[in-house]
Amino acid sequence: MVRDTSVRNHASTTDAAQLPNLVTIVGRGVPSNFEIAVDGDLEMVADDPVEEATIVSGGAAEGTIDVGVQRFRFAGQVTNVRLVDWNGVPAPESASVPHVHVDYGVPKR
Repeated sequence: MVRDTSVRNHASTTDAAQLPNLVTIVGRGVPSNFEIAVDGDLEMVADDPVEEATIVSGGAAEGTIDVGVQRFRFAGQVTNVRLVDWNGVPAPESASVPHVHVDYGVPKR
């Protein structure tokens, strides 16, 4: 099993108590764009953030996904999620956009 490594735009010693929540984006095999925003801190959990091509700034992240999973730990509440498929059709009108799961109070493994 691959171990996830946290990626942040600044040095930090975050732990599960500081970023207790998790948002997971699951690709459905169709190139799609996503934007997520939270009212607290946000960090991407990835082995290689450059390969993921996801931008994380403060409490917001945006990127693309085709297949696979992208995860983000965060504090606070999710304030916005925007998903569009490769044609620019937004959710819920497009059945091709990725699934998004938000879990609060998830301990780090």
